[in-house]
Amino acid sequence: MKRAIAIIVSVLFVLSVAGLSFAAEKAATPAPAEKKAAPAEKKEAAPAKTEKKAPAKVKQVTGEVAAVDAAAKTLTVKGKKGDVALMADDKTTVKVGKDKKALADVKAGDKVTVKFTEMDGKNVAKNIVVSAAPAEKKEAASTKTEKKAAPAEKKPAEKK
Repeated sequence: MKRAIAIIVSVLFVLSVAGLSFAAEKAATPAPAEKKAAPAEKKEAAPAKTEKKAPAKVKQVTGEVAAVDAAAKTLTVKGKKGDVALMADDKTTVKVGKDKKALADVKAGDKVTVKFTEMDGKNVAKNIVVSAAPAEKKEAASTKTEKKAAPAEKKPAEKK
């Protein structure tokens, strides 16, 4: 019985190692774009098409605004993984709630969520969404506590 289990385990081990080697071979084969590059070299207009860059991966950072320079179109956000320096361009959208605003309307200390891509070694912001400011949240919280206090005051008046 022990011998049969040992044989089964060894066969499974050999199959798993063989599967990994086949997977490594597939990863080492050239990509389809590289295969098409050879025929493209024969045509003169084709090299312009092969220079296409892969689409940039969209990243996101959420945090507090550390610094804003509207003139230079830069923004620094303190995220969970550290500070992220961002640049805005003409396509960057800034939203405060549902309203579209300008980069100049973003202030240091605002909570923001920024979607950006890395282009030529620079982080270019695509979308900036400003959350409710901390001061607004404190005001909303203080009005809630006042509302809670008011009914408590009325209850003793009703008992009399």
